[in-house]
Amino acid sequence: MADRNNEPVVVIGLARFGSALALELTERGTDVLAIDSNPRTVQNLSGRLAHVVTADATDIEALRQLDVPNFPSAVVAIGTNMEASILTTSLLAELEVPDIWAKAVSREHGRILSRIGAHHVVYPEYDMGERVAHLVSGHMQDYVELDENHAIAKVRPPRELVGVPLGEARMPARYGIDVIAVKPAEGGFEPAGPDTVLAYGDAILVLGRINRVERFADAV
Repeated sequence: MADRNNEPVVVIGLARFGSALALELTERGTDVLAIDSNPRTVQNLSGRLAHVVTADATDIEALRQLDVPNFPSAVVAIGTNMEASILTTSLLAELEVPDIWAKAVSREHGRILSRIGAHHVVYPEYDMGERVAHLVSGHMQDYVELDENHAIAKVRPPRELVGVPLGEARMPARYGIDVIAVKPAEGGFEPAGPDTVLAYGDAILVLGRINRVERFADAV
């Protein structure tokens, strides 16, 4: 994928998720056009976002007037109003916006968004709930699902791996996971290799299928 750091983005829907996204993109130097149908919401963000407007994103003419079809990326951050979310996403697809991201509040909602033209569907509440559940119930320090089958977790190395080069530990064969990075007690993350030797106090990033990652973390 090409570097899109300097390409403008349309964010539609400025509740908690949409406003946080628009502000973070702006902070990173991205030119953001932020749209919401609520004038009060727009007013509250007018001092923090350079381009924030009140408009009905379910009106294709309003989107055309705001030049939305010429934006390379758009995010539909509307969550609770599923009808508006679906209609807005379908209009962006009709306008042939090249890269459409859409927030979903359920798997069914997400499937509909994908079918009508969203290139990427995100589940902020669901993903955060799963992440916190893993952190609360297990030994993980952090957890991110990459897709339906794979995840990365930050854990402490088990006792039997301390002092042993990773090449000799044979992690893929023994646990079905790979150690991809190591963070010493003092310092930042470093790539892991066959000669990497783990120490007490290290943190490791492990990658693998979700059930294997969970099993490994539970054994730590």
